[in-house]
Amino acid sequence: MARRKSKRKAPPKRKMTQPLEKVFTCPFCNHEKSCDVKMELDKNTAHIRCTVCSEDFQTVINYLTEPIDVYNEWIDACESVNS
Repeated sequence: MARRKSKRKAPPKRKMTQPLEKVFTCPFCNHEKSCDVKMELDKNTAHIRCTVCSEDFQTVINYLTEPIDVYNEWIDACESVNS
């Protein structure tokens, strides 16, 4: 007698994850990778500053906040001022 063929599935492929960015494009001068985020968790503040045009933004953070969150808050604040 022959054995039955096993119905094992191949293991799922791993998704390629990329680390989040820490340097961003400036919304004022449009230079790529010119805005750097400094996060001070002990003071619960984050500063983002453009090295080209010297524009800056400061916001309150918590332990879950990432640099991309700070950049998005800066963009939202710019849009709210312009509208």
